[in-house]
Amino acid sequence: MSKQVTRHGQPWSMFLRSRRSLGLCLLLGLILTTGCGGGKSGSGTTVTGKVTLEGQPVNGIVHFVHATAPEATAPSGPDGSYTMINPPLGQVKVLVKAMPGAAAPGAATPKGSPELPSMSGTSTAQGVAPPAKYGNPATSDLTYEVKAGKQTFDIPLKR
Repeated sequence: MSKQVTRHGQPWSMFLRSRRSLGLCLLLGLILTTGCGGGKSGSGTTVTGKVTLEGQPVNGIVHFVHATAPEATAPSGPDGSYTMINPPLGQVKVLVKAMPGAAAPGAATPKGSPELPSMSGTSTAQGVAPPAKYGNPATSDLTYEVKAGKQTFDIPLKR
């Protein structure tokens, strides 16, 4: 009488088949997540610049939207400067959105809120919010060609 070699109560061939299937699934997952190379982020690529609205620094969030790669974002500080690390390479649509909770320029104060005293110069020290048209892909006319390496891209906005 011959004994069949088993692993955890299953025939050894069944165990090997399940490991082989698992390995193939992992390999397929790796291939699918790496994509075909178009629009991949540039390792070591950095885009820096300054976002301004009619000469005043913009405090917001810069978005680089690629047709086939994940969107890259970077905040712009109160002085308008931003640094985008490893953005997708190639042509991108550029959006500049207001920081969450920030009012758009010219937005009315909600009814019943207390009036805050005017502090001359605070908009420059804090940065101004970008116009809403730059936060929408359909209305933003900003584009940029991201190349590998370090580069500078200043973003002058208009009302």
